[in-house]
Amino acid sequence: MSEVRIMVPNPPGSGYDMTARTVAATLKDTGLAAEVDVFNLPGAAGTAGMARLMYEAGNDRLLLQMGLGLVARTHLQDTHRITAAVPLARMVQEPTVLLVPADSPYRTLDDLVDDWRDPDVPVRLGGGSSPGGPDHLALMLLAERLGIPAANTDYIWHDGGGEMLSALVEQRVDVAASGAGEYRHAVEAGELRVLAVTGPDPLPGIDAPTLRELGIDLEFLNWRGLLAPPGISASRREELIDGLEELRTTPEWREALKDNHWRDAYLAGDDFGAFLAAEDDRVGGLLARLDKS
Repeated sequence: MSEVRIMVPNPPGSGYDMTARTVAATLKDTGLAAEVDVFNLPGAAGTAGMARLMYEAGNDRLLLQMGLGLVARTHLQDTHRITAAVPLARMVQEPTVLLVPADSPYRTLDDLVDDWRDPDVPVRLGGGSSPGGPDHLALMLLAERLGIPAANTDYIWHDGGGEMLSALVEQRVDVAASGAGEYRHAVEAGELRVLAVTGPDPLPGIDAPTLRELGIDLEFLNWRGLLAPPGISASRREELIDGLEELRTTPEWREALKDNHWRDAYLAGDDFGAFLAAEDDRVGGLLARLDKS
């Protein structure tokens, strides 16, 4: 794969940022690409990056790191839809974890739910994604399953993972939803604890149950992938997809999946495009339903 630049549409430390930098490092370490640059272009909860991608139509050196959260924001801000770009590949899926500071009084998810159900007890919920993003959606869907009114869900948005970690450690929020890999070092260091995991299986090295193990009928997985601007050639698109497919088969990438608690979710080209179209419809309907709750 010849030289590429991967644009991250939010600040350093976010899930998008971690994914893009892991893709870039692995492409270079395995010799699949000579030069891969990653740069951050935050703004408008990710849609500034989407606008930049569309503006650079035909630029076959530019990729956009994106995922579920950007799909939602294009609905909420009525901007360029993700289906207008060139789909390359969905790379990973990731469960969400519910995090608390190490000394939080919430020892279990039941402890949290007891307070969350009580309208007289303020529970500050946080996330590193904007409203409509995966952190927010995971919490809102959990509230829906628990029968907790949306009015009882005080969601505080932090733009990216770095801001969210500070808010948790300084106890400016009580609980945060996050991608499982984003704060793994803080969990390993004992700064944070995990109350529950939204994926289908427990996570290796994390002593926390899944929601289903707790009797809650909810499973939620975030996903991330890469887009190219419209107007690139078919041959360049195939070159980029071939490079990402080779990346996916390397031991280095498999190790990165394990280290970050990511799941291989590779889906490329037209198949990824069909997934994006279905996801665009699904997320639009989900946001409309939650808005009415």
